[in-house]
Amino acid sequence: MSGRHALGVDVGGTFTDLVLIRLSDGAMTTHKVPSTPDDPSRAMGEGIAELLQLAGVAAGQVGWFGHGTTVATNAMIQGRTARTGLVTTEGFRDTLEIRRQRQPHNYNIRIPKPRPPVPRRLRFEVPERVFLMGRDPVAPRRADLDPAIAALREAAVESVAICFLHAYLDPSHEKQVAAWLAEALPGVFICPSHEILAEFREYERLSTTVLNAGLGPVMSRYLSRLQARCAELGLGCEPHILQSNGGVASPREAGEKPVRTLASGPAAGVTGAIHACVAAGFPDIITFDVGGTSLDVCLVEAGRPAIAREKEFGGWPVRFPMLDVHSVGAGGGSIAWVDAGGFLQVGPQSAGAHPGPACYGRGGTRPTVTDANVVLGRLHPERLLGGRMPIRRDLAEEAIRTHVAAPLGMGVEEAAAAILTILNETMLRAVRLISVEQGHDPRRFALASFGGGGPLLSQALAAELGIRTVVVPPGPGLLCALGLLVADIRTDFSRTCLMPLDGHAAGALAAAFGALDAEADRWLAAEAAVGVAARRIRALDMRYHGQSHELTVPVPDLPTEQLPAALAEAFAQEHARVYGYATGAAVQVVTARLSLAVGVARPPAAAAGTDARDPLIDHRQVWFAEAGGWTDCPVLDRARLAPGTTLAGPAILEQMDTTTVLHPGQSLRCDAAGNLIIALATADG
Repeated sequence: MSGRHALGVDVGGTFTDLVLIRLSDGAMTTHKVPSTPDDPSRAMGEGIAELLQLAGVAAGQVGWFGHGTTVATNAMIQGRTARTGLVTTEGFRDTLEIRRQRQPHNYNIRIPKPRPPVPRRLRFEVPERVFLMGRDPVAPRRADLDPAIAALREAAVESVAICFLHAYLDPSHEKQVAAWLAEALPGVFICPSHEILAEFREYERLSTTVLNAGLGPVMSRYLSRLQARCAELGLGCEPHILQSNGGVASPREAGEKPVRTLASGPAAGVTGAIHACVAAGFPDIITFDVGGTSLDVCLVEAGRPAIAREKEFGGWPVRFPMLDVHSVGAGGGSIAWVDAGGFLQVGPQSAGAHPGPACYGRGGTRPTVTDANVVLGRLHPERLLGGRMPIRRDLAEEAIRTHVAAPLGMGVEEAAAAILTILNETMLRAVRLISVEQGHDPRRFALASFGGGGPLLSQALAAELGIRTVVVPPGPGLLCALGLLVADIRTDFSRTCLMPLDGHAAGALAAAFGALDAEADRWLAAEAAVGVAARRIRALDMRYHGQSHELTVPVPDLPTEQLPAALAEAFAQEHARVYGYATGAAVQVVTARLSLAVGVARPPAAAAGTDARDPLIDHRQVWFAEAGGWTDCPVLDRARLAPGTTLAGPAILEQMDTTTVLHPGQSLRCDAAGNLIIALATADG
């Protein structure tokens, strides 16, 4: 990082979070503004200007800008992707609709399939083929492509995906067709599959490529607006965009491969939580990130987050290494409603940023989780965000009374408590999915609580799971923005290379990784990072011969001739860990992987606040089930909490970006870095 300050901006569904850190001593200035979903760069530009004014810093002193964005995700959800065409191998036009045999629901075969991202009229076939068994290839001809070009031009497509059957093995045909299309359709985003995913399994590669093509023009327009706003502000650097793998990329890289940013927002929180919790002595955590619209959870062991090789977005698979974050519609803006059977439900619908919860007084009339917390006294009854967000408790009470309490025959407080109980069950299922259902005991982990709503809700959930410790980092509502400042520049390469793992595999493995290294070198040159220290992390996808799915095994740092035996042993151990057994069957290598990480200069941790004023600022009535209802509760200013301070619940700790609720029977200490370490009583002591 050059320059004197680092800037992190995370755009969420409800708020845009901003953090500015002085690199000399880690001093932090934070800001939070409502998001502008019609153009996220508008709220970002206004927020950055306000943040710089608050900090008294000139824009030219900012030397690093990390940005987490939901632009690609929102475009997918709202169906605002670019008009896209597809050119594919003859006979494979309908692969998008044939899909796989997997059903989203075991007992309902009538669930409609999602609408294909490319309509059939814009999918075109050309005679071409690369054969795997020694037959001569059939090269594409320009004459066969001309009808497709004419139709694509008439349809005014903004992008074209190219996906040939065996392009992962030999991309020459895709390269030729891409050149013809670029020449014939100037200004159109051309996306060949070998540049996005050089792996076999044609449906997953096709889906990933088509989605990338549809998102390319959308992301490129957004990045152009963003860079223009940065220039207007006079920032001394260009933005780096957080990807789903937890690393950042340049605008060029993000614009060419926007599909890699589909889980950018949740990845930022995980990165920030790992940075804070490992430093605090908690390398094994479950991240618990509650925003305005969703809950995002991820399991982290020994400081390393779980990685998923494939996820679905809008019903379509995206194959790319990404942090294994599980999201559910459970956030502060989640709407409570009574279904036709008379049962209370919470979410997944959200009030979002506009109109927002009823208590915001912006026209919202439906009760939300935030309204329930206001009614129960857990949120300030008059203001949030350091006084910048006025709160109308009367509107919250009216919304809950009208839509929940009256239909269910409850009092308003009872209905508000029921809303939080139902929400907690949804959150419990999400945490169990990434822990218990993956063979992990959640009681071995600390819960890292952040986001605007995390510290409000995490203590009740942790108690249900038997988790002993909750860690609330400083600035939890802004931790995603902080995560953008500690993420490495990172990219991932992969290449299918089917081969038996036997005594003759050493040379083939060396050749496979040599090709990936060459690709990594080209990437470093394009990113102007030649000569910088870059970590190269190698791995192999392997399986027993005849299996249809693989396990990923890290490649040890050993001489080439020793690799086959070491990899066979490592695969057997991983197979036994995941499936409970290992056999002596032949092992097959499927895909070689290379992750390239360029470290950034992380800002130093700031010393915890030394405000000597009494942290006690108020007492108010707060509703707790453990206390049998309303109880007198101290309210403290977290900024005045000195390191070493201990507290016993109940208590409310307020700060600009969130509120932490300490339940009766729980205790808290503030560590040297300003983290709140909350201890929970458990049934086993």
